[in-house]
Amino acid sequence: MPQTPIFDAKTQKRPMRVAGFMSGSGTNITKLVGLQHRLRAETDECPFEVVFIFSDRSDGGSQGEKIALAAGVPYFSYDIRRFHTIRGLRRSVAASEGLEARQAYDETAKKLVEAFEVDVVALGGYMSYITLPRCVNVHPADLTIKSAHGSRRFVGDDAVRDAILAGETALRASTLWTDEGVDTGPVLLVSRPVKVRLPLDLERLRKDEALLDKVVTENQERLKEVGDWEIFPKTILWIAQGRFGLDENGAVYLDGAPLADGYRLEEE
Repeated sequence: MPQTPIFDAKTQKRPMRVAGFMSGSGTNITKLVGLQHRLRAETDECPFEVVFIFSDRSDGGSQGEKIALAAGVPYFSYDIRRFHTIRGLRRSVAASEGLEARQAYDETAKKLVEAFEVDVVALGGYMSYITLPRCVNVHPADLTIKSAHGSRRFVGDDAVRDAILAGETALRASTLWTDEGVDTGPVLLVSRPVKVRLPLDLERLRKDEALLDKVVTENQERLKEVGDWEIFPKTILWIAQGRFGLDENGAVYLDGAPLADGYRLEEE
């Protein structure tokens, strides 16, 4: 089946324009900007450029402004919590009312994306459901692991916790091309494994919520360093180089070859 590059580097003959979306510390966006600057320093060019940074927090909880200042790009924030509070709405998009509200919220970001002629939106720790197209997200779990019913097993905000409680001995991060679902889009890259570290056996850990929370956080931070920080910028780079493609059914291709469940870095 014919596949189309996510970004056609051969015909565009220019750097891919990227918008970095984030909510908190923005370490993934920092790594992306860092790769851009490193490639420019080493080769005098980079196949992508981050053209602005956007955050869904304006309450001081986002480091987006500092990252944008260091990168020398525009920064915009629009607080999603305040947006919903003023309108008396819950943030859930499960109901049609919530989804319509999110679409209204996203209109601001949509106008920015259009004004800056963005090719790809890079969601680096962006904690809000987004209705914009052409987004790459990074998720702290191996999205190729399926449940008995065939659905992705470790999705949502508690993916690391769920994986640990399920007895997984290693964690991986995944990048995906987003669709209308939550963590349901085509998988692009899967990170190298990070061994789960537990201070005591799982059965005892289940009974200590405070310790469990600490263990989840520690393992997720380790996964971020080994997984997210490698595959997130690498995914954007490979898209910018024209390496990733999709067919009309959402199947992923790398360098023209089909991938069943994304590309696993351990295969290199």
